Amino acid sequence: MHICMFTNTYLPHVGGVARSVHTFYRDLQRKGHQVLIVAPTFAGDDADNSEEDTVLRVPAIQNFNGSDFSMRIPVPFYINEKLDAFSPDIIHSHHPYLLGDAAFRAARRRRLPLVFTHHTLYEEYTHYVTGDNDNFKQFARNLSTMYADLCDQVVAPSKSIADLITERGVTTPVTQIPTGVDTQFFSSGDAQGFKKTYHIPENAFIIGHVGRLAPEKNLEFLAKSVVRSMQTLQDTWFCVAGDGPDKQKILEIFTDCSLAHRLILTGNLTGSALADAYQAMDLFVFSSQSETQGMVLTEAMAAKTPVIALDGPGVREVVKNKKNGVLLPADAAQKVFSQTICDAVSDPEKIGSWQANAGQTALKFSRDACVKKLLNLYTDTVSRGPDMAGADEKEMEPWETFLLAIRTEWDLIAEKAHSLARTVT
Repeated sequence: MHICMFTNTYLPHVGGVARSVHTFYRDLQRKGHQVLIVAPTFAGDDADNSEEDTVLRVPAIQNFNGSDFSMRIPVPFYINEKLDAFSPDIIHSHHPYLLGDAAFRAARRRRLPLVFTHHTLYEEYTHYVTGDNDNFKQFARNLSTMYADLCDQVVAPSKSIADLITERGVTTPVTQIPTGVDTQFFSSGDAQGFKKTYHIPENAFIIGHVGRLAPEKNLEFLAKSVVRSMQTLQDTWFCVAGDGPDKQKILEIFTDCSLAHRLILTGNLTGSALADAYQAMDLFVFSSQSETQGMVLTEAMAAKTPVIALDGPGVREVVKNKKNGVLLPADAAQKVFSQTICDAVSDPEKIGSWQANAGQTALKFSRDACVKKLLNLYTDTVSRGPDMAGADEKEMEPWETFLLAIRTEWDLIAEKAHSLARTVT
């Protein structure tokens, strides 16, 4: 099968969507399928040309609005030649805007089925555009809902998100397919090697976190909760793997409490260095309310690292309270989060029990199982009926092609107009 994926974020960008797309890309290739990625340019994406033939980079504004995201510049017909040569059987969109619109046009023009993965709670990211604006948050919700209904099939990374978008009005069929995790890889990290690299005492207890250091991740709450626990706990260190605009804020919180010497900010880690970090962590902490799956949680559990987290979409499917960690209410106070950390660190027997269960939890998210679900979805979607059979554009009369193009643009305009109207009303 030939599969074309459109995404607004891809490597070398560090984030859940980029990693999800790359994971499925690799696993689909491993099973003998052809995959073409259409993604914006990112700083440093020319450093590795190993995927040059299978990744089409489109012109983009890099570091949009001070973020680490790229915003695609619409260039007419830039994609068509490459896509025609690739001859896809199905189009898979990973965003409801920018290259998501391009994915819709590509599918319509070729009369191919369009799959959309609802990776993100988009309303939690509107601060990158307009600040903390409630109207724009509502518009983002409406836009993703309307876009989902333009597609033939929607993928939700977790049951929480499947239920949520259905409640919001998505009528297109929704299937739950999480992104797979390489459990064997994350279970084989070198904990002591990591400690030596960052000059952490061998017997230190490491509280850890991995992810983008950005406002939507609720990191000020997390840092203040952890530093509060470390004020009473001896021989504990806080290790944060990731980068982003909130990195300085975390450092300031620890500096103000005279604990910066027990804070490790590694920056972005990949490959074996990331596996080493997870393996070195004795406890993983997480407070984000903007997740759809929380891949870092399953990666941590693959390393048998238990998790303390706030309840939220994509989190409750992984963290089972008092079995592989602790799942606190979403509105839990810093004092409660901090005390939960202290209780866990002070009870090695409890930590040991959680570690064993964490490893079992991770097995449910294996890469092989997840890619099989996605392939079954592709096969079912392609074979669903005559309108999704992928009739070639050349079989259409010129006037039919013109009318199809007009209708496509009208549907995209209507989608945004209806989203705006629903926001206003």
